[in-house]
Amino acid sequence: MFGRDLLDRLPTDARARLQRRAQPKWVAPMLATLTNEVFSRQAWIFEPKWDGERCLAFRRGRDLALFSRNRIRLNAKYPEVIQAMHQQEATCFIVDGEIVALDGLITSFAKLQARMQVERPPTELVRKVPVWFYLFDLLYLDRYDIRRVPLRYRKQVLRQAFDFQDALRFTEHRTTEGEDYYRQACRTGGEGIIAKNADSVYVSRRTRDWLKFKCKREQEFVIGGYTDPRGSRSGFGALLLGYYRGGKLVYAGKVGTGFADDLLRRLGKKLARLETPISPFAEDGLPRRGVHWVKPKLVAQIGFTEWTVGGKLRHPRFLGLRDDRRPVDVVREG
Repeated sequence: MFGRDLLDRLPTDARARLQRRAQPKWVAPMLATLTNEVFSRQAWIFEPKWDGERCLAFRRGRDLALFSRNRIRLNAKYPEVIQAMHQQEATCFIVDGEIVALDGLITSFAKLQARMQVERPPTELVRKVPVWFYLFDLLYLDRYDIRRVPLRYRKQVLRQAFDFQDALRFTEHRTTEGEDYYRQACRTGGEGIIAKNADSVYVSRRTRDWLKFKCKREQEFVIGGYTDPRGSRSGFGALLLGYYRGGKLVYAGKVGTGFADDLLRRLGKKLARLETPISPFAEDGLPRRGVHWVKPKLVAQIGFTEWTVGGKLRHPRFLGLRDDRRPVDVVREG
């Protein structure tokens, strides 16, 4: 049996951690913790940090489902990924990875927006903005749950179990010189790197066994309002942003750059449908003139240079909308 043969090749202590069980219908993803400490450390591996949409793929025979990290089904959005997964010899698995679009050799969340915001992309858009699914973990294979097998062996089986062609790619890693790898990623315009404990098991929560080193300051923020447009600008002027702390939405400033004209119109219509007379933010002292409050339903990816002493974003710029992140899960990362 294909999957069982691969698992039988594992060392004895790794095989002892295999669990034969029915395939889960859902597994919440393991999440990395942001840190400013860049290091090389024995028994850790270092992977690229992809700037895309997290995706878990579940296959049982012909039944194949792609899910975002908040369990939104993605099958219709990424037909080339579905095709690549159906061509695999393995027919019973759960894999974890990231769907990305490339701008040259660098993953680009801004470019991926053209696909993320279209539920059923036409053939021309799929051709114009292709995507790739970079796999970095294997959770289940051929009736065996392998989440308790150390990461180093999960990646080993992952590489052997799949044919990485067309839209499917394997996330390569290195085992040494984490600092140099990070500097290289930043120098070439990359998003950063992910450091992972090679002995770690897969857990469905944020953990310090996975750490992210970012080259760029960016994260998700909840949209809590918008200002009126000025001059010839359409849609809106700026977005009012926040994050949750202790169950309350904390104001983090506003962003007015990074919007194309068509996005201003489309997003302006979405915001108008969410308008509410009550501010969703916890504190007072927010802008009031020309401001419209909205229900905190939308999440934006924002780049910025730093946090001010007063806890506001300096030089923020809009990068795109995220529908793979629940607003209540958005917190300040650093």
